[in-house]
Amino acid sequence: MRERMKAAVIGGTGYGAVELIRLIKIHPHLKIGTVVSNSQAGNSFSEAYPHLTGILEQPLEKFDPKTLAEQNDVVFLATPSGVSSRLVPELMEEGVRCIDLSGDFRLKTEEQYESWYKHPSADRAYLNQAIYGLSEIYAEKISDARLIANPGCYPTATNLGLIPIIRTNLVDFESIIIDAKSGVSGAGRGLSLTSHYVEINENLKAYKLGKHQHIPEIEQVLEEESGHPITVSFTTHLVPMTRGIMCTMYVNLKRNLSTLEVYELYKKFYKNKPFVRVRPVGTIPATKEVWGSNYCDIGLHVDERTNRLTIISVIDNLMKGASGQAIQNANLMFGWDESTGLINIPMYP
Repeated sequence: MRERMKAAVIGGTGYGAVELIRLIKIHPHLKIGTVVSNSQAGNSFSEAYPHLTGILEQPLEKFDPKTLAEQNDVVFLATPSGVSSRLVPELMEEGVRCIDLSGDFRLKTEEQYESWYKHPSADRAYLNQAIYGLSEIYAEKISDARLIANPGCYPTATNLGLIPIIRTNLVDFESIIIDAKSGVSGAGRGLSLTSHYVEINENLKAYKLGKHQHIPEIEQVLEEESGHPITVSFTTHLVPMTRGIMCTMYVNLKRNLSTLEVYELYKKFYKNKPFVRVRPVGTIPATKEVWGSNYCDIGLHVDERTNRLTIISVIDNLMKGASGQAIQNANLMFGWDESTGLINIPMYP
């Protein structure tokens, strides 16, 4: 039996990192390698996350690219934006493959990144090397990648919901409206007024209207898939729940289609894609139904009065929206079945 590959995780005390640790622990071809947290180096991982007591007691380490490359086969970076752009070049110079969960390598130009993220961009040479890791759409490119830009949570739910109909040229590209709602874990583990219990409990907030950093990522993918310039109206909301994203998308159709016709189009598009479940006509997915899983569930409805298509897409933001898709991309990168280590029943209730 072939020895399992070592996977390092950088950004060890964030929610994305601890979810990666959970998935690597149960993966048949991966094992936990170095876990990096400069701020808590020397402490045991279980000190940051007591639920790992007796499961993962290894010490957190400082970033050292040479040692990381020598001791690990792949590095996952679950760092805040503006960090991995500095770390990835050092790692790649040492010859190790990288999967970045931040937004540092998703956009194609330095100017666009700096405009939306307000950080210095990664070097263009590395932007050009990065493969955008929307697993269901770019699997072939991912299989040859040495650097994967893992998609954002909102763009994953949005683009998986829109791409099948966008590719048909049956929609008005100027009519796309996206209403997106996320659980609080999407804001990360850091303390802020936004995620303070009293501020979010029994409350619903819209935020970053017209300014969310995932807007150019969504448009970039939709433009590539449609071959047309696309500008979307995208509004995000914070919901008082821990996990989950629901994106409700509205597009005007160019000709009359029934819900059944659209459903059949989506079923054909996602045939043999194990993590996208297109719900039967009349069934609308809920965030709880994908909780703790790598599934993206999609529901569809054509309003025959307005000839407008409504698409409901739900994911777990820490799984398909982050760490689950990162493991799916590692599977594709190393030539394993893309579902390896990821097939599980969503937790319910």
